[in-house]
Amino acid sequence: MDFVIFIAAMSALIYGADFIIKESERIALHFNISQFVIGATLIAFGTSLPEMAASMMASSQGKSDMAVANVVGSVIFNITLVLGVVFLVSKKMHPKRNLFAQDSAWVVIPLVVFFIMVQDGVIGRLDGFLYLLLMVSYIVFLFSDSKDDLEGSVDDSLAKEKFLWGKTIILLIIGFMLTIGGASFVIQSGTDIARVFGISEWIIGIFLISLGTSLPELVVSIVAVKKGNAEMSIGNIIGSNVANFSMVLGAASLINPLTVDLITTKFDMLILVGASITLLFILANKLYNKAGAIFLLIILVLFLQNAIV
Repeated sequence: MDFVIFIAAMSALIYGADFIIKESERIALHFNISQFVIGATLIAFGTSLPEMAASMMASSQGKSDMAVANVVGSVIFNITLVLGVVFLVSKKMHPKRNLFAQDSAWVVIPLVVFFIMVQDGVIGRLDGFLYLLLMVSYIVFLFSDSKDDLEGSVDDSLAKEKFLWGKTIILLIIGFMLTIGGASFVIQSGTDIARVFGISEWIIGIFLISLGTSLPELVVSIVAVKKGNAEMSIGNIIGSNVANFSMVLGAASLINPLTVDLITTKFDMLILVGASITLLFILANKLYNKAGAIFLLIILVLFLQNAIV
């Protein structure tokens, strides 16, 4: 039964992602907004809802380690797995936006703020409030920095259709419900399957939850790049990671202060820094291809190998 639920949930993820991409294209076309901005805001926030729900639930139950580990793991999976797979399956990715010049700071800033905050071993409520302010500043930056015309390819049929807010909002809600709900059932059914095969509770809790909550980003990004929307795909990951640090950790720490042990989590933190540096290298050299994918997937394998061992 768990296998049936798993397959059905994955189908919901895929159909939900298709709704999100198509309606996001429609909004971008109607308001002449770049696809990167749509990916980094609307889609990124929507696909970060599973992480937010998981971390807020963990924080309310006093499980600080799980709340923080979910964010750290999700950011690692977003960079290594999601972008790695996207670069691997895409034929050509030539974003018109200069991602390194315009957006590389947002790969670094949330990470630097995170390590400053956890030096005392606690992400407190004031830290959480400051993180939420960082999220606001990111949104302001995106819309003040992006005055570009619509970039990338948009479905010709969408350009001919009349824009209807009601229809678009309803389909977006359906898309996010299918994507997020599908991710939730994938986590639960995947966890049950893992237990049948005797995988440890620690691996299930830390890696399946992090991986499961990254599934919306993975599916949405693959669908976006398959439709020729490279800007939207990369924007989704950068925006999701900013949201994971600022919005997810910020909200979770407002519920309860989160404790972080840098000594016991040093390998995961090292992987987090390594993945972020690799992403900066890819953006700087525009390695949106299989070479970039290999770099990211190597880091992913090292991350998973340490977890299994």
